[in-house]
Amino acid sequence: MGVPLRAAAQKALVNGLVIPAHPLALTSERKLDERAQRALTRYYAAAGAGGIAVGVHTTQFEIREPRHGLLRPVLELAAQSVREHEEKSGVGLVLVAGVCGRTQQAVAEASFAREAGYDVGLVSLAALADESDEALISHCEAVASEIPVLGFYLQSAVGGRRLGYGFWRRFVDIPRVVGIKVAPFDRYRTLDVLRAVGQSGRADDLALYTGNDDNIVVDLLTEYRLECDGEPVRLRMSGGLLGHWAVWTKRAVALLDEIRQAVVTGAPVPPQLLSRAVEITDCNAAIFDAAHGFAGCIAGIHEVLRRQGLMQGTWCLDESVGLSPGQVEEIDRVCAAYPHLIDDDFVAQHRDDWLS
Repeated sequence: MGVPLRAAAQKALVNGLVIPAHPLALTSERKLDERAQRALTRYYAAAGAGGIAVGVHTTQFEIREPRHGLLRPVLELAAQSVREHEEKSGVGLVLVAGVCGRTQQAVAEASFAREAGYDVGLVSLAALADESDEALISHCEAVASEIPVLGFYLQSAVGGRRLGYGFWRRFVDIPRVVGIKVAPFDRYRTLDVLRAVGQSGRADDLALYTGNDDNIVVDLLTEYRLECDGEPVRLRMSGGLLGHWAVWTKRAVALLDEIRQAVVTGAPVPPQLLSRAVEITDCNAAIFDAAHGFAGCIAGIHEVLRRQGLMQGTWCLDESVGLSPGQVEEIDRVCAAYPHLIDDDFVAQHRDDWLS
């Protein structure tokens, strides 16, 4: 059986963190580039991220395939790098492990992640696309018996399924559920999750994280005011667990801090934050390849990191996956248009140390 979430990790999650979804660094032979992989983890820690998510979509689900056999080494390498950072700095990070597959596989992954030192399992339900809500809840309960669970509403464009209010209302009653990554890229579906949390009576101890890379700033600025059983309930997304924050992470940390300050004052939202919201969405469209249905989203992240010298190339385990036509030019465009969103100087200053 699993153990409860560390009190410090629970508090940090609820307070709100920048949690990048960790990419997979490969050599030109499409083998794990341990040096670059370790450097990425060091980059996120040095940039001020409060956690990392490993074994998720951005890490490439193919790491689980027997021919690659990369799930264990990739999770272990990230955990080791985080422990080294904690020993040097005294600052802890929350470790989130992606948990995939049908129940037997998911429980095994959750058990391994817990043993490797991960705090939370982010549960993808993509492999249970045709199952009933009852089966999905049983699946989540089985995973939660091994590790505290973050729910995951994944957008349909990259394999997610529709999960209605009824599912989420039952999901948040699972005792070892500690939060939800809300990432359907859909305002209506986002509200289904928030309404379920509001009705649960657990609004104060469940961590809500935006994964809506197309709406990051507005998600974090918004106070959701709901009426639940005749009582007013106010909810906020406390942080973000985002593939978009796998790049330019130093700026993401500063952004979350700025948003927190704006929220604390209770003053009207500064117009410059709303303008930046649009700029960030424009950047995300280029990096995630929205023009081609997100086909190049992982390669787009790699391209930004390659330009910064943190990865050797944009290779993915699936040789059919890469940058889409015109995507490089789109990344060129947003880099030129929004230099204030880019942390190239920070990376250049520390890159050699991270790669050592």
